[in-house]
Amino acid sequence: MKRKIIKIDEKKCDGCGLCIPNCPEGALQIIDKKARLISDLFCDGLGVCIGSCPKNAIIIEEREAEPYNERKVMKNIIKAGKNTIKAHLQHLKEHNEIKIYNEAINILKENGIEIPKLEENKMKHNFSNCPGAAIREVNKNINASKKIEQKSALRQWPVQLNLLPINAPFFGNSHLLISADCVAFANANFHNKLLNGKSLVIGCPKLDDIDEYKEKLTEIFKQNKIKSVTVAIMEVPCCYGLYAITEDAVKESGKKIPLIKEVIGVDGEIQ
Repeated sequence: MKRKIIKIDEKKCDGCGLCIPNCPEGALQIIDKKARLISDLFCDGLGVCIGSCPKNAIIIEEREAEPYNERKVMKNIIKAGKNTIKAHLQHLKEHNEIKIYNEAINILKENGIEIPKLEENKMKHNFSNCPGAAIREVNKNINASKKIEQKSALRQWPVQLNLLPINAPFFGNSHLLISADCVAFANANFHNKLLNGKSLVIGCPKLDDIDEYKEKLTEIFKQNKIKSVTVAIMEVPCCYGLYAITEDAVKESGKKIPLIKEVIGVDGEIQ
């Protein structure tokens, strides 16, 4: 069957192990100084491990894989102890995987294992299927009555990657900004600090097909003279895939294009 599952780029992975604690299912292990996916059965494809990888070595892809098996996962979870059980349940709850969560609860009951109390503040908005969608308020002193007019730095239309022709005239001899959809809404200085003087491509690595993104970006880089590429992403885990596929696309294009990464915090500030 086809399902979403993580893929590890062994050339990028340095075996730091930061992804391991974020995978309570036990799908990842460090073997021969590299992070390895030890079984398709254990990977839930939700990608929490992505945001913890400093090398952007992990992406999510859709491919043929064994179905995720909660019963086999729970055998490892139970052996690892109550803290891992709690982390696994919290993980499922936060991603709104209610069916799998209920299955895990039933397995614990079958084995006479106490069901841990989860942290309410983390479960508060459990309708989300992505940790980056956790609701929060950003407290800032903003005078809504004070009008500040800013000029748009947008140089072209359209901007969505799926709508852009590969040989668009504004790609020629340009600096390119590849931005996650949310960045422009989060960062108040998007136009004058990030977009100014650049052509623009926007997309969402969580909601769109990143394999198609990668293929199209590769062709854009191959067929146009791009002076530099800036990738602007939010700090949330699901956003890091946009930088990873851009980096791969630059390499596959065979060109040496300077690549810059800008990370925007959920408070809207450039980190």
